[in-house]
Amino acid sequence: MQKSTESTIKNKGIYLLPNIITTAGLFAGFYAIISSMNGDFETAAIAIFIAMICDGLDGRVARLTNTQSDFGAEYDSMADMVSFGLAPALLAYNWALADLGKLGFAASFIYCAAAALRLARFNTQVGVADKRYFQGLASPAAAAMLAGSIWCGTRYQFEIDHISYLMAAMTAVAGLLMVSNFRYHSFKEVNWHGKVNFLVMLSIVGGFVLVSVEPAIILCVGFYLYALSGPFITIKTIKKLRGAHVSAQAAEQSIVEQSKKPEDTDKQ
Repeated sequence: MQKSTESTIKNKGIYLLPNIITTAGLFAGFYAIISSMNGDFETAAIAIFIAMICDGLDGRVARLTNTQSDFGAEYDSMADMVSFGLAPALLAYNWALADLGKLGFAASFIYCAAAALRLARFNTQVGVADKRYFQGLASPAAAAMLAGSIWCGTRYQFEIDHISYLMAAMTAVAGLLMVSNFRYHSFKEVNWHGKVNFLVMLSIVGGFVLVSVEPAIILCVGFYLYALSGPFITIKTIKKLRGAHVSAQAAEQSIVEQSKKPEDTDKQ
């Protein structure tokens, strides 16, 4: 009886390490909101990228240490909504959209609502969807698009009046990409335990050096290219499926024609 009680208490507990990392990401997202309200937009953008790092670590740490739990998954989803839903939407609104009135409000809300829908859809597809791809742009990547743009804008002192409408369009498009059916590589098929050759390690080191030289521009361009990769992958996949379908039809037609030839010979 005592062992059963101890087992129940243990099962109801919360794993510390992965949830600490999740909490750090939540704090970064909350800090981004406060910073944007105080007009410190560059710090807010950087905080969103820090939240992305935490979001990438907590799940992997949980799997490596065998500390996965339903609580951790739900907590991570709630933290993602703050860090990659609310924080980017409010950051974009406070930086460039507030002066646009209802248009700016609508653009930021579209992004925020799309992030919530994206996370809800992802949670319902866990264990069902193809792990190699995301359906729609992942919320951290969409947040990185906005945060990277604002980081560049504040670093190089863009004229807000000249880009406010462009920022509104980018915010709304980022939201729509999240709820789209475009396929994006998840990179979950990468074997992190496997071996790689020396050139791969050199490329990784070169990537870190490149980002460190001009992080705002490199990260912004990188995530925009990733956002564009979804439509490209989807169109390529559709063309491939159509080609396979046409080939299958041609093969079927060829079999039918060959099956008719002996009958024609007998008739003759």
